[in-house]
Formats: sequence, structure tokens, C-alpha cells
Amino acid sequence: VIYPGVDAGVFTPDPAVPRTPHPSFVYVGRLRRYKGVEYALRALAVARRKRPDIRLEIAGRGEDQPRLEVLTRELGLEDAVRFLGFVSEAEKMRLFRSSWANVFPSPKEGWGITNVEAAACGTPSLASDSPGLRDSVRHGETGFLVPHADANALAGRMLELAGDPLLVGKLGRQARTFAEGLSWERRWDRVLDDSRPPFTRWFVGGRLNTCYNAVDRHIER
Repeated sequence: VIYPGVDAGVFTPDPAVPRTPHPSFVYVGRLRRYKGVEYALRALAVARRKRPDIRLEIAGRGEDQPRLEVLTRELGLEDAVRFLGFVSEAEKMRLFRSSWANVFPSPKEGWGITNVEAAACGTPSLASDSPGLRDSVRHGETGFLVPHADANALAGRMLELAGDPLLVGKLGRQARTFAEGLSWERRWDRVLDDSRPPFTRWFVGGRLNTCYNAVDRHIER
């Protein structure tokens, strides 16, 4: 299986964007019920019993937002959660870089590209141990996987990171290395290595051009 790549030259760590002084986590994606964002909220409520300084930023829009906002109020998290709506690519990268971890509590994904984008920015992820997501997070190396819908388990990992900034940094560095191996250039190299007949590659105007030697056609990206 060859997974989609990430632009590791754009999604990068930035020393000028430090992590927030208080432990903060971020979710980036659509607000649909199946995405499991409610479990991030429930985990946050549990974690804040021990660390009331933990925060959660939610970037994205969708039909589940009104329900999630009601749940936020019911859990008493109004001062700990921000619904940011749609954010630009620049703001998304700032959120990844400044957060202590990306959170992705979905029960099923094709891949989990936000985990990889966060990793490229040097930020670990906390994700459900579910199809797709378990391929985009290396447990204990680039973040942690937790049983889906287990708010207590997710809260435990939030608290673990909140109490250990050095661990956050270590996981973030390892996540960056992992993401570099998933750059589009590396993905193309894998495609070409696995393809027959041989390819010829060349660059024109900064674009990677590839052709089948045997059939004289090319692919551009």
C-alpha cells in the first residue's frame, strides 16, 4: 500500500511559533458526528479534573457543530474550548505547530492526513486505534493510539503529554522524521520503484515529470 504524501517542505516545524504555555490540543477537520469529536470533548472534561489548564481548539465546520457546542456547555467547558470554524492553511499550520498534540478520535478513516500534516509540523497525534488512523500514527513513536470512544483512555494520554513537555518534544521530532518519509517525493520514488516497465523522471519548472519508457507517456504533478 502506498499512502498519500504530505508536502514536507510546506508543513514544517517553525521555531518562531512556540507551543502554547498551557497544554493545548487541536482537532482539524469536518464536524460530522461520525468523526467522534465528542470524545475529545468528553476526554477534555475528564482530564481537566486534574489539569484545569488544558485547552482544546476545534478548527472546521459541519452539521454536528450545534450539538458539539451544546455538549461543551453541558460539560462546563465553555472556557476551555474554542470553535474556530474554517481556518486558512497558514492558520492550520500555526495551530499544529503551537499545539501539544493533534487529536483525531474518528472510528474509521481512509488515511488520516491531518495526523501526517501535524507530524510534518513536529507535533504528535492522539488518535483512535481504528482503520486508517493506526497507519498514520506510530504508537509510542509519533503519538499514541487509544481505543475508539474511550474518553478515559484519551484523557489519560492528554494528561501524560500535559505533564511531560519533553515527551511532547521527543514525539514531535520523531513525528517529523516519519512525515519526511511520506513526502510526495518519497511517495513518487516508491511508486517508481514498484512500477514496471521502468520510468524516466525529469523536472520542468519545479514540477516532477514522469514517463513510461516503454509506452512513451508521461504523468505530471
